[in-house]
Amino acid sequence: MSRILEHQFEKEVPEIISSWFDGDKGKVSFERRKTNSRRKTDLTQKTHGYTFVVEWKAAGTTGLIADAIKNIKKLVIEIGDDTLIPIIAVPFMGEAGRKLCEEEHISWLDLSGNAHVTGPGLRIQIEGKPNKFKSVGRPRNVFAPKSSRIAREFLINPEIALTQRELAKKTRLNETMVGRIVRELERENLLTRNKQSNAVRAQRPDLLLDAWRENYQFDKHSIIYGFSAQRTGEATMRFIAEELEANKIEYAATGLAGAWLLAHFAAFRTATFYLKEIPSPNLLKELKITGQSKNGGNVWLVVPNDEGVFEEISMREHIRCAHPVQVYLDLKEQPERSSEAADAVRRECLNWGNVE
Repeated sequence: MSRILEHQFEKEVPEIISSWFDGDKGKVSFERRKTNSRRKTDLTQKTHGYTFVVEWKAAGTTGLIADAIKNIKKLVIEIGDDTLIPIIAVPFMGEAGRKLCEEEHISWLDLSGNAHVTGPGLRIQIEGKPNKFKSVGRPRNVFAPKSSRIAREFLINPEIALTQRELAKKTRLNETMVGRIVRELERENLLTRNKQSNAVRAQRPDLLLDAWRENYQFDKHSIIYGFSAQRTGEATMRFIAEELEANKIEYAATGLAGAWLLAHFAAFRTATFYLKEIPSPNLLKELKITGQSKNGGNVWLVVPNDEGVFEEISMREHIRCAHPVQVYLDLKEQPERSSEAADAVRRECLNWGNVE
């Protein structure tokens, strides 16, 4: 963490906490960490009968938040005082980080003004404040279309460890790019390295998937919306798949159709398919697809922004289906019962547990 950001935490966190109590800061102390020293908190603040212990991280990414949760829980056990209120502080807490904290019953605040803090007789909840720390210029996105091939490799094969050269070969990316992405994923505690072999693997696949999903944007693909006059979503899916097979078009079902194939989750209306190329007018005619509007459409034909979406497709009920990782990602912010469908796919197909 940069000294500038650390100084910002030291200045603003006590002020944020004091704002909950009419500006009374109480007693504030900071601890400097030294190598091999007993684990210490970044800040302790005592006010209005509460003792807050705070650990801050440079970003609200899932790997860093998971590490902070582990550290601060250990700290509270070492101190042996169950009246302490542990808090994780970050510049901005994203959706995945909030979910992790909620699951582990850990309070948090961010320098952007949001907070979720609970303790005996205390509940602070502030939401909706925008991220004040968005990077200027183009951010280093390890989940950009091509970059995400690294995450995909480790999520499809979570048990493997690979050197950067092996990763470059498998993902068809140059070694320089692979090295940059791997370093960033290591920095965020999403990959771990074997010092002897120098190979890396997913530290916790569940956190890696959460981080990718938080950054994933389905609408960055090229999407053609249309309407097919079939009676049900399943009938639409089967008809489209049969016609694509007959025309020897490479495809993969995803979204709600993929969730039905993978987990038999509920009836659905919208059938989504990846295609390698934009469908011709003749192909659309063969598929009996009319209209070109998202509203009212029940067929989404998607030309992906990276060919990685076709990795490890499988046949499910005679239909080519995208890998569960891709289906899960594509269900983000989709229509109908997509959130429940995503939960079903994750539960049935992506239940890795903790690889640590």
